[in-house]
Amino acid sequence: MPSRGADVAVPEDVTFEKAIEYSNAEDQHLQLDLAQPKTGSGPFPLVLCIHGGGFRAGTREGYDKLCVTLAQHGYVAATVTYRLAPAYRFPAAVVDCKAAVRWLRANAGKYHIDPKRVGVMGGSAGGHLAQFLGVTAGVKEFEGEGNLDQSSAVNCVVNMYGPSDFTKSYGKSVDAAEVLPLFFGGNLETKLREHIVGSPLYWVTPDAAATLDIHGTEDKYVAYEQATWMVDRLKACAVEAELMTMQGAGHGFKGADAEKAEKAMIEFFDAHLKNVTK
Repeated sequence: MPSRGADVAVPEDVTFEKAIEYSNAEDQHLQLDLAQPKTGSGPFPLVLCIHGGGFRAGTREGYDKLCVTLAQHGYVAATVTYRLAPAYRFPAAVVDCKAAVRWLRANAGKYHIDPKRVGVMGGSAGGHLAQFLGVTAGVKEFEGEGNLDQSSAVNCVVNMYGPSDFTKSYGKSVDAAEVLPLFFGGNLETKLREHIVGSPLYWVTPDAAATLDIHGTEDKYVAYEQATWMVDRLKACAVEAELMTMQGAGHGFKGADAEKAEKAMIEFFDAHLKNVTK
C-alpha cells in the first residue's frame, strides 16, 4: 500500500502518497510519489516531475516538496524513479518516463487527473528527459511496455538547465566526458549515433509541445547555449517556446533564483494547462 509522506510537510489541503509502483521494467519495480488537491472535484491537470543527477544518480524524493506545492496550486503532481546509468543505458530512462505518463493516464479516474492536460518538468538530466518527452510523442522506439492504449504525449514542457544536443556537450561541460559515456555506452567516437538520437534538438517537429526553458548564463555543467539552440529550433518549427535567462546563475538554482524559476514554471503551467478550453 502507498504510504503517507513522512519526510515532506504535507498541508491539510493536499493528499500525498509515496511509493506507488507504475512499472516493473526488467524487474526494477519503478515507483512514483503523487500529490493531489483535497478540495475540488477535478479532474485536475497533471504535472510529471523528473529528477536530475547526470542520468546516474538522484532520487524522485527530491521533487516531493515541489509536488506538494503544485497540488496546492490545483495540480495532480507526480515525481518518478527511472532506471539509471551505467546499469541501464539510453533510452531506458526515456522509456520509463513515457511509461509513467501512460500509467497516470490509465489511472486518471482514480487520481482525479484530466488526461488531456499533461505537463512535464525536470532539472538537468530531468530537464533533458522532460524535453525529450515533448518532442517524441508517438515515436514507437521509445515507448516500451505497459498501458500502450494510452498516449505518452505531453501538452507542455518546463526544462530547467537540461541539455539539448549531446554532440556539442564535450568540452563545454565539466562532467560530460564522464557522464555521457555511461549513459550512451561510449563517447562521440564510438557512439555518435546514440548521442544524436538521444538529443532532443534533433527530434523537434511542428508537433512538439510548448516549452519554457530556464537556464543560467554561468552554467558549467550544461552550457547556456544548449537552451538557446532548443528554443530557436522550436520557434523555427512554429512551436511556442520561451527562454528564461537567469543572468549569472549556475547549474541548479538557489535562493531568489530558485523562487523566480518556480514562479515562472507555475505561471507557464497555469497558462497552458488551466487557462485552456477543455
